[in-house]
Amino acid sequence: MRIAICDDDEQELAHLAELITEYQLSRRVDHECHFFHNSTDFLCEMQAGKYDLILLDIIMPGINGVQAARELRELDKNVRLIFISSSPEFALESYSVGAYYYLLKPADANSLFPLLDNVGSELSTQKEHELILKNRKSILKISFAKIEYIEVINKTVFFHLADDIIHEVAVSLADIEKKLLSRTEFFKTHRSYLINLNYVQSIDTSCIITKNGHNIPISRQRRNQVQNAYMEFLLQAEAASHASAGLEAAAPAWKDRSDGPWQILLVDDEPSDRAYWADILELHGCIVQFADNGADAIKMAAENSFDCVLLDILIPGEDGFSICEKLRKLVRTPVIFLSCLTESDRQIKGFTAGGIEYITKDTPPDLFWAKVNTRIKLSASDHIQVHFGPLVLDLTERKAIINGKELSLTHIEFDILQLISENTGHIFTPEEIFTFIWGSQPWDDRQIVQIHMSRLRRKLDKAWEEHHFIETVWGQGYRFAPVDQ
Repeated sequence: MRIAICDDDEQELAHLAELITEYQLSRRVDHECHFFHNSTDFLCEMQAGKYDLILLDIIMPGINGVQAARELRELDKNVRLIFISSSPEFALESYSVGAYYYLLKPADANSLFPLLDNVGSELSTQKEHELILKNRKSILKISFAKIEYIEVINKTVFFHLADDIIHEVAVSLADIEKKLLSRTEFFKTHRSYLINLNYVQSIDTSCIITKNGHNIPISRQRRNQVQNAYMEFLLQAEAASHASAGLEAAAPAWKDRSDGPWQILLVDDEPSDRAYWADILELHGCIVQFADNGADAIKMAAENSFDCVLLDILIPGEDGFSICEKLRKLVRTPVIFLSCLTESDRQIKGFTAGGIEYITKDTPPDLFWAKVNTRIKLSASDHIQVHFGPLVLDLTERKAIINGKELSLTHIEFDILQLISENTGHIFTPEEIFTFIWGSQPWDDRQIVQIHMSRLRRKLDKAWEEHHFIETVWGQGYRFAPVDQ
């Protein structure tokens, strides 16, 4: 892995260098690292494809980290950027410019090493699908799937891609031939030509005609070999297609329903936490199964039809973020993070990984259930409407309608109305409502909930004067009052 680290703090650079060295020793890998004291020097030296990973400080003299990232993206859209900062306040801005992660200082082995593991794993997978070549002063990455054929003229290799782009590289064919021919889709038709069998349209006595109309010569000695190789390739492709269809047929059918009892997979390696959250879920009629690591969670999710996966982050093996990304590719089951990590950057990473909700473990039981129940309902049905007499809540389109007329509610007002209406009879304290709507943010403005509740109640009362849907319970909080009560 080729890593660049840019930070104006000399001590921080030295600290990161020590961590990288420790990582290499623990993983038995050898990474190429370059260090920069300011973003100006770094940008002047930067070239597309030169680095796989960049660790970039946010606050630096001159061009700050976010500004530098915007320029970096112009040079290299694929490089992974990890921002490092002593403050979380720039997290949202960093993700807007394509941050891979936002790391708070001081970095340590627990925070940095899993990130390096993830990047290394992704690069390894990426290399399986790309041919990486050094072309003059830059690095050229070519997707195997896009190569139509390869031609050699005077010690120069021409990569003809399916979209009519041609890459010219000054390397010998022998340097890349072994890697290409190790893949089943490539075959050498002539001493100067290799063909991607996916693009074969027909085979003549002296040439292959590609689907894009190009004629690729076949040497006399290779005619029979080319035909046999192509037939074998087609048979393998057909077998793979049947196997894929069989797996798809064997996969559990997705349940399209919007009522319980919910089938929930709870992934947590701490027995006491599992028991605590399972008790709450089972109290509401849910059926709960358990996994204490990511590998078991993936296996169980693939073999069962769960309505939701509740996923802890700090679990044995791969962390919850990585497991969530794999689950999202494998099944349609919604993933809700349930973690003791309350930092905003972790929550952002959870949503980036594909989670539909992030619940911290200090959340009160009633709020926990309200969030889980709401998210499952929204995921389980294409369109959900809840009726309370003349009041209709359209949870899919996030609309409130009274007697056929839509109320003009803000996002926060709708969230509050949805929360209290789904927990009829429960008295919500202002702090509970704040926690549900604003998460782990500090509750500095004690009047903010009262202001939103007042506006919401005014809109409801104006739309239907015969009934007050929101009641104030003196000294306690607020309660939803359906028409039939």
